[in-house]
Amino acid sequence: MTIFEAIRKDHDIQRNLLDKLVKTSGDTEQRTHLFKELRKELDLHANAEERHFYKPLIPSDMMQEHARHGIAEHHEIDELVEKLEDTGQDSSAWLKTAKELKHKVEHHLEDEEHTFFQLSGKVLTEKQKTDLAIAYNNYMEEHR
Repeated sequence: MTIFEAIRKDHDIQRNLLDKLVKTSGDTEQRTHLFKELRKELDLHANAEERHFYKPLIPSDMMQEHARHGIAEHHEIDELVEKLEDTGQDSSAWLKTAKELKHKVEHHLEDEEHTFFQLSGKVLTEKQKTDLAIAYNNYMEEHR
């Protein structure tokens, strides 16, 4: 498995949770549970990705800006998650923000999968791609 496959697998988990989350309504146990799960996934994934994907790419001139952009988007996602935490789950603003979060995360995942993966694929060796996948997966398993 390469780092790209490892990350894409977690992207699919996030997409699935986001789809389910925006279909919930009101201050329900289901919404609370899905939001908690999504928040944990996003946080864990961002940490693992920054450590085992972005960081090794920062020294590369071609990848530096992309890595910084990805990290900046993680912070924007965090801010939306915090906004949701501070909003009553039964207010219409909650769903509006959840949809904004879904849009932001999906844009970020598309960016990574369609641009970042292709470019970093040219920078990383085959061995790095598999070594990073192992390190990334170990981190995720350890913290999940």
